[in-house]
Amino acid sequence: MKTIYLDHNATTPTRPEVVEAMRQCYADGLANPASQHQPGQQARRLLEDAREQIAAVLGVDLAAPRRDRLIFTSGGTEANNLAVLGISRGQGTSAPSQTQTDPPSSRNFSGHIVISAGEHQSVIEPAEHLLEQGWRMDTLGLTPDGVVRIDQLASFLKPDTRLVSVLLGNHETGVLQPIEELSAICSDAGVPLHTDAVQVVGKRPVDFGRLGAAAMSVAAHKFGGPVGIGALAIRQDVPLQPLLFGGHQQSGVRPGTEPVALAVGMAVALKLRNAEQHALAQRLSSLRDRFEQGLRAAAPGIVVHGVAAPRLPQTSNIAFPGLDGEVLRMALDLAGVACSVGAACASGSTELSPTLRAMQMPNELVTSSLRFSLGATTTEADIDEAVRRIASVASELRSK
Repeated sequence: MKTIYLDHNATTPTRPEVVEAMRQCYADGLANPASQHQPGQQARRLLEDAREQIAAVLGVDLAAPRRDRLIFTSGGTEANNLAVLGISRGQGTSAPSQTQTDPPSSRNFSGHIVISAGEHQSVIEPAEHLLEQGWRMDTLGLTPDGVVRIDQLASFLKPDTRLVSVLLGNHETGVLQPIEELSAICSDAGVPLHTDAVQVVGKRPVDFGRLGAAAMSVAAHKFGGPVGIGALAIRQDVPLQPLLFGGHQQSGVRPGTEPVALAVGMAVALKLRNAEQHALAQRLSSLRDRFEQGLRAAAPGIVVHGVAAPRLPQTSNIAFPGLDGEVLRMALDLAGVACSVGAACASGSTELSPTLRAMQMPNELVTSSLRFSLGATTTEADIDEAVRRIASVASELRSK
């Protein structure tokens, strides 16, 4: 029995063109891009070319006078940690263009941050880490449709607010957030705003400059690139405290040998996805609607979360009232449908979805919800067969 993979928000298959581009890098035996000899400088040119290509697609302006930065990380989780901890701790330090290299323990960090209730764990947990160190935090609520409560933001901003972090598109529901409006409020107050765009890049056009955010996180494996690389786009005027020490790479903000092959793979994946993005988004939206309509007909009583709000084209979060979501997920796995209860990074957690709870959903809906996420390899036949299997499994579980 063929497994129908409906968990593309967790990761997507690496594209063959990306694998080939990376294979060529490894076959060429590239040197360390920090080395000063000719082989090292050849690797450096490839790395910087990849950085420039990625920046161009994402609207990150590396040229003067703006001089944004694009810092390679190990993925979206590190990019979010670097943003939340690095920007918060960096506020109030000396010249923003200088790297702050003193260890965090030598500085008296304190302040206030704001995040939304629907953030990924890689934003929530660094924020909670700051709380443990004596910081204060406010949490923006969500409407029942899953949209951040923009009306709360201005009242939350304090003289010592160091950062606001709100994701661009929710990883569980796919609901898109009004980042441009939030950025404008933050800009008026002189507070940097970070947005986690991990689920959005490759599905919708993203222009960092137009968003008005101070920083933005992305991850390659969400759009057909390799696992193990992501990036943090950040404005030049925003101070950033490094999390790691022991090297000068990337201006000391993120030391460590840069993975040239991964950067090349990320650039290739983003370029390919950008070229096909409009057509893919239309196809995925059509498939998502077909999926939800099919389930409504085959399994009456389901609830689609965030359906009234603007959503990413590939994400569908559905409640099956009367069923336990984890039990249903395991049964679907046995039936050859791969989906998730929530974010893969939270797999195994007994905590109910913070996003759905913030949307004021009854526990019956929260505990019975599953996330289905489509990708470039998903077909109409996959959708129709998935609907048939899901309806059959749900019916069988209800009869027990």
